[in-house]
Amino acid sequence: MTGRVAFVFPGQGSQRVGMLDALPASDRLEQLLAFASECAGLPLQQIAADGPDATLADTRAAQPLLLLSGWAWGRALLESGVTPAAVAGHSLGEITALAFAGVLDITDALRLVCVRSRLMAEAAERVPGTMAAVIGMDAATIHDAVSGLSGVWVANDNAPGQIVLSGTHAGIESATRALSAAGARKIVPLAVAGPFHSPLMASAAEAFAEVLDRTGFLDAAVPVYQNTTAAPASDAAALKAHLAAQITSPVRWTETMTAFVVDGIGTLVESGPGAVLTGLARRMDGLEAFSAESAGIDRIREVVAS
Repeated sequence: MTGRVAFVFPGQGSQRVGMLDALPASDRLEQLLAFASECAGLPLQQIAADGPDATLADTRAAQPLLLLSGWAWGRALLESGVTPAAVAGHSLGEITALAFAGVLDITDALRLVCVRSRLMAEAAERVPGTMAAVIGMDAATIHDAVSGLSGVWVANDNAPGQIVLSGTHAGIESATRALSAAGARKIVPLAVAGPFHSPLMASAAEAFAEVLDRTGFLDAAVPVYQNTTAAPASDAAALKAHLAAQITSPVRWTETMTAFVVDGIGTLVESGPGAVLTGLARRMDGLEAFSAESAGIDRIREVVAS
């Protein structure tokens, strides 16, 4: 193993039918699923097991299920003896990271996610939009190409050669034309329900900040690298303030992974369904990455112990 270990928690887009199937059986998880289903007003366990994909992709279903999956994988890893030196989450995954780090009780985290997903869905209905991933082009060129366009913003700096844009449908279409002309290797429309991590989500961010004000936060038991700063924090007030800003701010994931390396973290364990964050980390120098779901807890424990 290279360096210390961090757990990273995926965000929306990592959901899939069967996403809870590989988790160790747990009465606590069953109880939390029932609580989350009541909170969301949706049969989440059935949706996770049977879909269909379009129903699972709905923000109001995907977000609480991803929170539960990521948190449960993190707890299973911890109980097996794998202890992280730090945590981070991509977009929604930041709330999972906060729950894992003891900043939020898991039931409070679920309440927040149910509110967050509803507010984001409502904002997207009022101001329709979408997102697209730009492959094979550096961040500076993308910024230059879209800086003069209306209705489009950089939403996620995911890894070298992968930037995600967010905006109105017209804005994304204009950006696609401009970036294709500038030499982008591929531009992939994303199956998302709205223009997330852009100023178009301002109404959701303002309402969510009011909910956060009424929610108790504790200092983190392990440093949390936050999306808006790409830096570690443990103070409850700072963690809350940056979470409120996250809905309209870019996810600075490349900078977060760079900060991990600088801080002596060399191994990332993706705690949640799939291996999206594992794939992004493998684009970075100085990081090893493993998906807990794909590798299995026993294998992760062996890697960390080596």
